[in-house]
Amino acid sequence: MLHYHTIPVTAFQQNCSLVWCDQTKEAAVVDPGGDLETIEWELERLGLQPKAIWLTHAHIDHAGGVAELADKFKLDIVGPHEGDRFWIAGLPQQGAMFGFPPAEPFEPTRWLQDGDTVRIGFETLNVRHTPGHTPGHVVFHAPQIDRCFVGDVLFAGSIGRTDFPQGNHQQLIDSIVQRLWPMGDQTVFIPGHGPESSFGRERKTNPYVGNT
Repeated sequence: MLHYHTIPVTAFQQNCSLVWCDQTKEAAVVDPGGDLETIEWELERLGLQPKAIWLTHAHIDHAGGVAELADKFKLDIVGPHEGDRFWIAGLPQQGAMFGFPPAEPFEPTRWLQDGDTVRIGFETLNVRHTPGHTPGHVVFHAPQIDRCFVGDVLFAGSIGRTDFPQGNHQQLIDSIVQRLWPMGDQTVFIPGHGPESSFGRERKTNPYVGNT
């Protein structure tokens, strides 16, 4: 069975998630933006073996710790979509701009495309390309537990910002309506910031995408 545990990291309180297969205890680290000592402590506490980093997108609060964590544990870096290559290249500048510790660029082991899958232990998740917040944003859908790790596409009561370089508001709305809603109202999503919610609740109450 698939399990996950969410850890708020960095001054931006970004939701880094540990996702693991309970049969193998192999884990993926979703969006390790920083506070790596905390992430490593949680991995040890839960008895997990980190095997990969999965990235929804390459903003500093999601990707700032990727290079260091990957190097320390020899992890594959999976994602995001290649549309975020320029954000990865600009990580040092992003860090300086927002007061983060120095962050190094990296080359993903594997870029992701819409319709791809990722695997940890005996568990498989589906990848959807969801541009709008960034051009290379992806989400990780685990239908076996009705969960989706959505990064900064959708929040409880809000949606992702689109005023950063190559953001696009209409693309973001289209990503939510065309890629997320078909996963089902019952699906609970883990956003990049703030509490979990469900697609059904947001369809009914979210002022930005309600009744879509």
